[in-house]
Amino acid sequence: MTRRPLLPVCAALSAALLVAGCGGGAEPAATPSTSSAVPSPAPSPATSPAAGDGEVPAATPSAEEPEDDGDGGGGDGGAAFPGDASPDTAAASAGAQVTVTDVRTGRHDGFDRVVLEADGAGTPGWDVRWVDAASSQGSGAPVAVAGEAVLQVSVTGAGYPYDTGVEEYAGGPVAGQGTGNVTEVVFDATYEGTTVAFVGARAEAPFRVYLLQDPVRVVVEVADAA
Repeated sequence: MTRRPLLPVCAALSAALLVAGCGGGAEPAATPSTSSAVPSPAPSPATSPAAGDGEVPAATPSAEEPEDDGDGGGGDGGAAFPGDASPDTAAASAGAQVTVTDVRTGRHDGFDRVVLEADGAGTPGWDVRWVDAASSQGSGAPVAVAGEAVLQVSVTGAGYPYDTGVEEYAGGPVAGQGTGNVTEVVFDATYEGTTVAFVGARAEAPFRVYLLQDPVRVVVEVADAA
């Protein structure tokens, strides 16, 4: 019996093992992680900042911050009237000299508004209070005012037109058309740094006074009679 050489078979076997050894060192493809497959949750409207860190949205104007100058419609949304019947005073700015140029009234929800617009230098002050009767500055002569009660509005830091260069209001009484408590406003006069107007009302009631700018306005709000 003749035996065939084994060299070719061994060579083939060695080549197969060499190929298998080289292929066995490759890493399998990585499986995507579950964390990257799940999208991050979007921030909720309640926590997502609207304009920047720490920024607080502007507050809705309160009754202490009226949205208009007082002679139009509108109201305070039914909130309690922020005033009382006690005298209300405020000082004028140093060196103020203003002249009242216009007087007007308006109706709002639960109160009437009286506006005295002024022009000149500085900002005026005021002394506003209920009085037993209306009397003119200087002369003391009685002033006729419609209504059962009189609210005297004294604007301080006032100047005569020839000092301020501003034309003073020269209209007659301003009727409180559509108002709930205010009957009319009677402009009196300017005397020694004070301009006076009288607000007639159906009854004494709480009121409040504040200043608005651009243009300068002294605003008086009178609550409806109880």
